[in-house]
Amino acid sequence: MNKHDGYQDTGIEWVGKIPREWDLIRGKYLFSSNKEINKDLQCKNLLSLTYDGVLNKDYESSEGLRPENYNTYQIFKKNDLVFKMIDLENVKTSRVGIVHEDGIMSSAYIRQEPIKEKIDSKFAYWFYYDLYKKEIYNSIGSGVRSTLSSSDLLEIELPTPPLKEQKLISRYLDKKTSQIDSLVEKIQKKIELLKEQRTSLINQCVTKGLYPNVEMKDSGIKWIGEIPKHWVTTRLKYHGSVLLGLSFDKEDIVDEGEGILVLRSSNVQNRKLSFKDNIWVKTKVPDKLYVQKGDILICSRNGSRNLIGKNCILGDESLNMTWGVFMSVFRTNSPNFFYWVLNSQVFKSQSGLYLTSTINQLTVSTLENLIFPFVTDPIEQQKIHEYLIEKIGLIDNIISQEVSRVKLLNKYRQSLISSVVTGKVRITENMI
Repeated sequence: MNKHDGYQDTGIEWVGKIPREWDLIRGKYLFSSNKEINKDLQCKNLLSLTYDGVLNKDYESSEGLRPENYNTYQIFKKNDLVFKMIDLENVKTSRVGIVHEDGIMSSAYIRQEPIKEKIDSKFAYWFYYDLYKKEIYNSIGSGVRSTLSSSDLLEIELPTPPLKEQKLISRYLDKKTSQIDSLVEKIQKKIELLKEQRTSLINQCVTKGLYPNVEMKDSGIKWIGEIPKHWVTTRLKYHGSVLLGLSFDKEDIVDEGEGILVLRSSNVQNRKLSFKDNIWVKTKVPDKLYVQKGDILICSRNGSRNLIGKNCILGDESLNMTWGVFMSVFRTNSPNFFYWVLNSQVFKSQSGLYLTSTINQLTVSTLENLIFPFVTDPIEQQKIHEYLIEKIGLIDNIISQEVSRVKLLNKYRQSLISSVVTGKVRITENMI
């Protein structure tokens, strides 16, 4: 790893040591902070700061939150830096971007125009981006302050190498991050293909069985198609009971160990039970609302429609627990088979019954009346379960490995940016 000849301590926690020949300069000496309002709609090129950087938006579109007109927006020039320094308590939002072309953005954004003779716009962007990823803005504006002003930003000190070296660093980081992002994108596409393969395999097994040469018949249901001749088409209510969860008040919530643990949507992660986000309550719980081994816990109501229907089978680890009112339990003598049905396209294809434009809720009645293909032979049910446990387990392991690769690459990406913009790694021409 290339190093500089010597280093100096900046005394700034998030910067640390920088090369001895670099300067530490406040932003107010490197940028001008101007706000040019879009009077008389002189510009109609609408831009927006997003997770993916500054992107173009359709000026004529009526989607999303739109102002009455755009003459209150401010004009940004190419290579300006843009910051969103509001709602700093929210760490999951975009904070900084570099403008790729002239356009207009919200007047709530902060514009910083680099002084070209002193600071390379892209180098400055990478430094500010590093602070964003480290959540430095959020810590500076914590407490009573939920925003940072333009003058606040301009007080932040930047490690500043000679302009030629700044541009070299910018080119290097553009190249390396692009390579990393390309690799991450390929891995994510592979993960999506694996998930599709997983869904297809489950769907095949719960609608066609394991035997390709078995005689088939029309199920009479469009989204199911043909099923084995000895199977039946049925409704969930004929094979178990649906139980809505416990209703409780905020006053019933107690400390761990002082009450009963209530399972909620956050306790179901990747079709398994998780205990990372728990609530205990002290209140009367009906006997039927205590978890029984083999219960299938289902999310029946959530702010995100994508989470409705996620589920897992409950085992010994959840005995003496209950579940919340936004959850349901399907209690059946065939939990292994119905678990796979509830994780198949057969279930998802009926989502129109509970996902609407006005309400997203899987009610007891709706769940009870969902239609499924069903194999009556317990031995065949178990064979399907064992086959899927093995095959889906293999797919899940590969997915888990690929997800870990993405996390490591993103971690390396951020570490690389941080090391380079603070001079921990020296960049030379032969590295680009």
